[in-house]
Amino acid sequence: MECTYCGSPVEDHDPVYLSDEPSGAPTAQFCNYGCLSAHVDEAGLTTGAACEWSPE
Repeated sequence: MECTYCGSPVEDHDPVYLSDEPSGAPTAQFCNYGCLSAHVDEAGLTTGAACEWSPE
């Protein structure tokens, strides 16, 4: 399998597998948390994802 972010073989590293399938089958794989983090940053996946809280 190739890294979703950089295209390197994930088996050569410390892979991280992600799934959004009910079966748990991997839908994305990354060499390590560094590639996962870079993918999240570049794709803007956390933009607007913060919870808002108000004491009122």
